[in-house]
Amino acid sequence: MTQAAQTFWLQALPALLAGLGARPEGLGEAEAAARLKTAGPNALNPGRKRALLVEFIARFRNPLVLVLLAASGIAAFLGDIKSFVIIGAIVLMSVTLDFIQEARAGRAAERLRNTVALRASVLRGGQAREIPAAELVPGDVVLLSAGDLVPADGRVLEARDFFANQAFLTGESFPVEKHAGETAPDAEAGTATNSVFMGTSVISGSARVLIAGTGAATALGRIGGALEKRPPATAFQRGTNAFGVLILRLTILLVLFVLLVNALFHRPLLESFLFAVALAVGLTPELLPMVISVTLSRGALRMARKRVIVKRLSAVQDLGAMDVLCTDKTGTLTEGRIVLVRHVDAAGRECTRVLELAYLNSHFETGLRSPLDEAILEGRRVDAGAWRKVDEVPFDFERRRVSVLIERGGDRQLMVKGAPEDILRLCTQFEDGAAVVPMDQSARQRVTALFEQLSSEGFRVLGIAWRAVPADHPHAVVTDETELVFAGFAAFLDPPKQSAARAIASLAQHGVAIKIVSGDNELVTRHVCGELGFSIAGLVCGPEIHALDDQALQARAEQANVFCRVTPAQKARILLALKARGHVVGFLGDGINDAPSLHVADAGISVDSAADVAKEAADLILVDRDLGVLLDGVREGRRTFANVMKYIMMGTSSNFGNMFSMAGATLLLPFLPMLPIQILLNNLLYDVSELALPFDHVDEEALARPSAWDVDFVRRYMLGLGPVSSVFDFITFLVLLHVFQAGETLFHTAWFVESLATQVLVIFIIRTRGQPLASRPNPGLTALSIGVIVLAAAIPFTPLAPLLGFVPLPPLLGAAIAAIVLCYLLAMQVAKGRFYAYWDQRGRRSAT
Repeated sequence: MTQAAQTFWLQALPALLAGLGARPEGLGEAEAAARLKTAGPNALNPGRKRALLVEFIARFRNPLVLVLLAASGIAAFLGDIKSFVIIGAIVLMSVTLDFIQEARAGRAAERLRNTVALRASVLRGGQAREIPAAELVPGDVVLLSAGDLVPADGRVLEARDFFANQAFLTGESFPVEKHAGETAPDAEAGTATNSVFMGTSVISGSARVLIAGTGAATALGRIGGALEKRPPATAFQRGTNAFGVLILRLTILLVLFVLLVNALFHRPLLESFLFAVALAVGLTPELLPMVISVTLSRGALRMARKRVIVKRLSAVQDLGAMDVLCTDKTGTLTEGRIVLVRHVDAAGRECTRVLELAYLNSHFETGLRSPLDEAILEGRRVDAGAWRKVDEVPFDFERRRVSVLIERGGDRQLMVKGAPEDILRLCTQFEDGAAVVPMDQSARQRVTALFEQLSSEGFRVLGIAWRAVPADHPHAVVTDETELVFAGFAAFLDPPKQSAARAIASLAQHGVAIKIVSGDNELVTRHVCGELGFSIAGLVCGPEIHALDDQALQARAEQANVFCRVTPAQKARILLALKARGHVVGFLGDGINDAPSLHVADAGISVDSAADVAKEAADLILVDRDLGVLLDGVREGRRTFANVMKYIMMGTSSNFGNMFSMAGATLLLPFLPMLPIQILLNNLLYDVSELALPFDHVDEEALARPSAWDVDFVRRYMLGLGPVSSVFDFITFLVLLHVFQAGETLFHTAWFVESLATQVLVIFIIRTRGQPLASRPNPGLTALSIGVIVLAAAIPFTPLAPLLGFVPLPPLLGAAIAAIVLCYLLAMQVAKGRFYAYWDQRGRRSAT
């Protein structure tokens, strides 16, 4: 955030607040609704929705559509009204089909995103309620607590140990404490301790905040253009872009070739121009954006029914491509129902004092409470009424501990709870019954052995310690966490989830490797893995990761499948290391510390109960924290990708082959192989036949392995199968010219029917790697495909035939075309089998 922007906003804030007035009970519903109309939604880029008519008209800005409309206008200007009407009608129908399908897909995706949109706790009429953050208005009073994202800019009215992370605004990585009061008018964001800013996150404590600015009127909104970065393209997006570039280059080459040939043969200029434009339309996969949108939204809806909410549509495919899933064990491999089972002293004896110290620490802690805190507080209650909290050092993932400074009757003590290794390192004494004695090397070894024994039995363990401080000690700071007195251990059980073992095995069968990335120690993790039958191929601990450079970590991350005692930064390094090795990596996390890793992962996955920061960073939200649910999502992602690939493979085989034949035929024929309006009609009917493709069934074989985009596969598929279509096209040319002595009109008619039949029916060969009759297609796809073929065969016998340049086909010629189409489909089945055999063998050679 620039200093000028900070100063402007902080100087303007008092005036804004004066105009709003701080009402402790918050706004009324009627006034909030009125302010929402005035201020607009609380979004940086609200993006007003355009009317449907405007959206429809915008479709005509497509370059190919504009060229077609220009061509039809030229035809009308030169008196060719027939071409003008037909081309205009075909363009209108094509654009309408595309618009309707994408509009439906867009609405479905928007409904899903709204179900997991950021919400805020706001006071309305004195009552706290949850509303979408987009509905906040200036003057609202918002309640914030640890784990929340700050939804708008405002002034702190009340605060209790309230710390916020505003690194993305100030560059300062350490949390800043916020409190009510005044600040210097020329203060910057880093020192404005009475203000909070949209997009920052709450690390600990709670606060009541008066909203002063929303949406574009926030500090973030004023510099939104500078901060806003387009997310990097996913592998799926890069693949579709590369495919588009490939087709564009081929289209330009073929169109220029056709124009050159027609010029050399001195053919009519307008007819040649229209033919070239129609050829470009036939080559261009103009239906691809619609197929992708509809297929992805369809996949997102199916995933929603299986309790997986998609925030970013392209994440559907990323989930299907995932071959490594990194996850913590708590709540995923275990039940997530943590129970405090034991509280023992340094000698391993049950000790009530250990429970009391742990309870007081958790009771007065104001940060985001962990499940361990909840287990402590839900156990036997301890009377904390005589104690008063003075200060707190919040938990962070580097120190791995939390300290509270409390007082009773003039006696002040620092209560510390955290990771046993770190607590023991800071202790110089320990409690031995009622006495406090020095912790020598022998005692330290005994206590460490006790910790290891508890861990090996599957207990999650916290170390509990304390320290007396002077009565006038005003604040708790990190440097106070020294020379502690060790009290004992609190031991918790979180039983393994019975369904986890089955889910891990099922994911492995589907080509997804599980890697456990945990903050727990290796003994606890080994115990849980043993209970689940999870084989540990390699185990790496945080200190070892710290010592490895990126290259070395890549090698270790590839081999190991369990990572223990890792920090948030190390989690992100592990994910980056796996991605560098060519893996598509998913990450399942739900804590404040997981947001960076969720951003780094190809598929960031969180749960509905996660902290706001984690849910905002995630691409997908699991309503239930269950790996079995995630497996359903993986299969849906692969189903989605498979159906997109079917359309692409059709475009790179039969459709491309036919258009290539059409360009080549201009060299051999004394006339155009097909009239421009016939090419456009052919293309329209072909598009109609594929409208049901997003709903097609997918073979189990395609769902059993990760499905990542491979441009090399697409290119080789086109070169391997495209020529088969061209060969049969040229056979058709020979049959028409030398067997049936076809004239220009009969040639156009026969090849129109043959080319459309081969383009449409080849989907039943391409849609499966196996035998077509063994794989059941979607009934809608079958009906549309057959219906289009019947319509194409019937058009020459209708009153429209003369208008479109067709004549009725003789029965014998119709039979010959049917035989050619059948032979073509058999040849494509053989070519497809040989191609996949070659590709699989190539993959095996690469693997070895």
